[in-house]
Amino acid sequence: MKKNSVLDRVFIVLVFLFLYAPIFVLIVFSFNASKSRTVWAGFTLDWYVQLFHNKSIMDALSTTLSVSVIAASVATVVGTAAAIGFYSMRRRPRNILMGVNSIPMINADIITGVSLMLLFVISGTAITVAVQLVNNLLGTNMNFQFSLGFGTLLLAHITFDIPYVILSVMPKLRQMDKNAFEAAQDLGATTWQAFWKVVLPEIRPGVVNGLIIAFTMSIDDFVISYFTGGQAQTLSVVIYSMTRKKVSPQINAVSTLLFLSVLALLAVINIRQIRQERAQSRKWVPATASGEAAEELSEYTE
Repeated sequence: MKKNSVLDRVFIVLVFLFLYAPIFVLIVFSFNASKSRTVWAGFTLDWYVQLFHNKSIMDALSTTLSVSVIAASVATVVGTAAAIGFYSMRRRPRNILMGVNSIPMINADIITGVSLMLLFVISGTAITVAVQLVNNLLGTNMNFQFSLGFGTLLLAHITFDIPYVILSVMPKLRQMDKNAFEAAQDLGATTWQAFWKVVLPEIRPGVVNGLIIAFTMSIDDFVISYFTGGQAQTLSVVIYSMTRKKVSPQINAVSTLLFLSVLALLAVINIRQIRQERAQSRKWVPATASGEAAEELSEYTE
């Protein structure tokens, strides 16, 4: 047992070393005074200073944050509403829709990116033709020119963020008492008051987790942004374009900041999950359950 334990620990260390050693080297050389990627010439923060004076990177950072915040917010609202709608359905149609909801997460990013790009191009071309027909028939002078940009990039991010929000909210809905909403209405609350005062506090942890996950997925995306962004380039796309030329130490600096940001968000998610599990474990669970509660429990485990 001791030999197995030692071997297991060594194996785990080797796995984490294999995964994070390149990132550690990248972080270290972001503080290197030389442009060399092999020789250490001393500690410096010049590359970070130059990074914040680089207009293309700052514009890309602004686009990335704007798209991530807006997409995560919209996806949280839409995904929460969709999760509540799924929860209200019968088991069979709900299972079908949940399977459809899982496809964008299982599907390869390049397929999703190309598919969304083709959808946007075809839709934009169709709208352009329709506007020209209206101008010819009515003699108007409406002008519409389609191009991939911030709008298509935002729609693409909202599209692939929604499934993550739904999967974060659904477990909290299943844990909630199914009759709580109707009980609040019986006590005189309106539909909105029952949702705001009863349902939302119960599912708030799942909603917040969905928001954080959606923001993390948006800020970390490259493939879908590359195909749907057009002139609106995110930070990951700009980094990719910089690596196609001569690799600058500024890439090390921006990659370090991006890695630390994502690491901080993941730490927040894990801390929230640990606190939720501890709070859930402190709740008293009745020894017996009604037939309806047992049905819900079996449905949740399935």
